[in-house]
Amino acid sequence: MTATRIGFAGLGNMGGRMCAAIVRGGREVLGYDVRPELVTAAGATPAGSAGELSDGSDIVLLSLPDSHVVEAVVLGDDGLLAHARPGQIIVDLSTAAPDSTTRIHRLLGERGAAYLDAGISGGAAAAERAALTMMVGGDPAVLERARPVLELFAADIFHCGPSGAGHTVKLLNNFLNAIALSATAEVMVAGKKAGLDLEVLLAVLNASSGVNFATLNRFPKIIHGDYLRGGLTNTLMLKDVNLYVELAARLGVASLNAAGPVASFGLARALGYADRISNTVVDAIGDLSGGVRLHTEEPAA
Repeated sequence: MTATRIGFAGLGNMGGRMCAAIVRGGREVLGYDVRPELVTAAGATPAGSAGELSDGSDIVLLSLPDSHVVEAVVLGDDGLLAHARPGQIIVDLSTAAPDSTTRIHRLLGERGAAYLDAGISGGAAAAERAALTMMVGGDPAVLERARPVLELFAADIFHCGPSGAGHTVKLLNNFLNAIALSATAEVMVAGKKAGLDLEVLLAVLNASSGVNFATLNRFPKIIHGDYLRGGLTNTLMLKDVNLYVELAARLGVASLNAAGPVASFGLARALGYADRISNTVVDAIGDLSGGVRLHTEEPAA
């Protein structure tokens, strides 16, 4: 039986790490990125275009910044749709708008190809450990066909429902992530200005009802100047929150808690942290609070 040929489009912070995990798993990968040096850095063989990537792959993985880029790669003149064929699987690992996802699913289906929306969570560290969590929308039978490839970089794979469900769950998760990060950043700045020992403050939070992913996994590093490379930038975090707000509006849900992260990550962008890891939102809040830093070292990009 011929081995499944794997293609990967979008080899940035997360895509490059996922691709490298696949390569470490002993599989060859055909890669495509507008920055060709990222393809070779991830251990993939370069493809010259999205169409060439599609022609050389049975399963194509996408890790792209947003739905606009996904649509350009899939629906462009030399894109995946133009080269799609029956039996091919395309898995979108991006954080994308569910309505765009379902449209692409329908268009690819008309050509006999399958489309899975597969949001991921866990950040750069989990990607490097091949321990990501994945939330998948689409045909469960297609997911089972794709699973041997996905398990090369994901430890937990959840089928969430039909097309669009995976990206919907991803937006819900990312909104809570944004709330936790921005609110904890504000609390830590307040703790610093109050003269508290930040390690003690975190120990209390992590043993109390204020515990969250940011208190457990981010701020124990940040207070010592390690901002944890490779995660979402402030720009991408703001994009995800805005996608959640649009989703809530379509669903008729009152989004009463969105103002905080919109303001926080919008502030970070305005103050020059747009392309830095979203953990630097704490420095943007610190800037507005009198130049507060939780540490003395310069943050890693």
